[in-house]
Amino acid sequence: MKLVRAKDYLDMSRKAANIITAQIIMKPDSVLGLATGSSPVGIYKELQERYEKGDLDFSKIKTVNLDEYRGLSGDHPQSYRYFMNQHLFNVVNIAIENTYVPNGLAEDPEKGSAEYIKIINSLGGVDLQLLGIGNNGHIGFNEPGTPFGLEVHCVNLTDDTIEANKRFFDKKEDVPKQAYTMGIKTIMHAKKILLVASGESKADAIAKAITGPITPDLPASILQLHNDVTIIGDEAAFSKLPL
Repeated sequence: MKLVRAKDYLDMSRKAANIITAQIIMKPDSVLGLATGSSPVGIYKELQERYEKGDLDFSKIKTVNLDEYRGLSGDHPQSYRYFMNQHLFNVVNIAIENTYVPNGLAEDPEKGSAEYIKIINSLGGVDLQLLGIGNNGHIGFNEPGTPFGLEVHCVNLTDDTIEANKRFFDKKEDVPKQAYTMGIKTIMHAKKILLVASGESKADAIAKAITGPITPDLPASILQLHNDVTIIGDEAAFSKLPL
């Protein structure tokens, strides 16, 4: 596990974009596992700017996203498909048919999950998986207590996660109660993992994930067992790590 200290959110975003840029240059047909939320926004902005300068070519890249709300269509402003279109897919030269997000409108959760597993496997797996981390140590929508052995699955969102996401909706009641997510097993099959964290609210989770016991009670702790993980955190996010 490699730890990279950043000065602030902008520096974290640049350092993470450097790793993704190197991946794309070294393997132009890479399969990138992507994440949503506030943490990767700066990274996607950096990648867009590099594309506009002519430094990056996404034409052969394929992407698979970590998760999607169940019940939201891809054109819903709070869906993760919509987020990815706005922040990356529509502003670089990636073929939209090469971008995959779980189908939030799949009627049967088990079939919807199985279909997404088939897609990931058909692409040959993920070369580099980008992750954020929740305040409680969740990665994707794998909340504390989720078994490590799960692949893509449908989850019931915790009250804490619903509370954290209500700022994106008109009211708390509008936040979906379920989501499709890559499971820990799927995430751990990625060849490389890049986790980013910013802010003091992530400090406890980062410290426990890196130095604490490996336990489903803190899903990110499983990353200690992966052979190619880079964690980039700003000073606040790394503030509780031993020097």
